[in-house]
Amino acid sequence: MKVDSSDLKHIIRNTTPPGPPADMSYQPTCVFLLLYNKDEKSHVLAIQKSDTEGYPWRNQVALPGGHIDKSDPTATDAAFRELEEEVNITRNQVELMGSMGHFQTIKNRDIQVFTGLWNGEGPVRHDPTEIARVLEIPLKKLVRTHDMKNFHGRIPDIYDLKYPFQDVEIWGATARILHHFIELLYPLLDDTSSGDLR
Repeated sequence: MKVDSSDLKHIIRNTTPPGPPADMSYQPTCVFLLLYNKDEKSHVLAIQKSDTEGYPWRNQVALPGGHIDKSDPTATDAAFRELEEEVNITRNQVELMGSMGHFQTIKNRDIQVFTGLWNGEGPVRHDPTEIARVLEIPLKKLVRTHDMKNFHGRIPDIYDLKYPFQDVEIWGATARILHHFIELLYPLLDDTSSGDLR
């Protein structure tokens, strides 16, 4: 499965995204759902948080990102800053597709999700005290799980909405973001069981 950037950009920019919460007590954060091609197939770049005692996101799979600081001119700037800080990927290495909207967590965070295509260049580096490892997740595998679990056309509850990968399970807000993204991709899929794009 290889994503065509013009198709993806069109879908993201012409779909009404989930909006921010009305409750102003949510802390604004941002992440990048970053796609890149490896061996002619699209992958999602994700991270697994470190195994740190007392860390609220201990061992969880997430997308690279973090808090929006007052010094960040825009949420987009914050997302690019966090991307570089967390995995050493700079703005000039990413083609920005747009915002997929806002997703809230049970820990009172509002996550604005940006989507981009990374050119795959440069070494990915991370701070091992914050990030245990970087995960390269084939998009085709996520789509197959989505199809096999009959996620298409419905939003499963938190106990059901999980995407297994290697020795971890992607759940919570990250799973909801991936679910939303895969639902956006469905018009481009020939056969969800094969995960091939038209």
